[in-house]
Amino acid sequence: MDTNTPAQTPPPLNAGEDKTVAILSYLTLIGFIVAIIIHSSKKTQLGAFHLRQVIGLMLTGVAVMVGGIILGHIPILGWLTMMVLWLAMLGLWVMGLLAALNGQMKPLPIVGPLYQQWFGKTFE
Repeated sequence: MDTNTPAQTPPPLNAGEDKTVAILSYLTLIGFIVAIIIHSSKKTQLGAFHLRQVIGLMLTGVAVMVGGIILGHIPILGWLTMMVLWLAMLGLWVMGLLAALNGQMKPLPIVGPLYQQWFGKTFE
């Protein structure tokens, strides 16, 4: 009989507040601002990670919007391209929100590592 049972590690003490910042950051601009305020009083690694992901996602959204102004003048091909880009943005947002809900520090595909690199010192 094996009497050695692996010790279970307790969850971090600030896990609830940590996930709150991560989740709020994905919920509208107001949620992002509230998440920054909460994060500023108690900085956490998970919160900072998702705040960086969201700020990158927001700036990418602005770039897609500016590109949409140009591509919107191209019938059919421009419109389809914009639809694909906006659906990709929606997919990235959902993936980020799911990672935040699960308390994971999982970067968004393709652009997530870039966001962490570009905004690496932000929110620390």
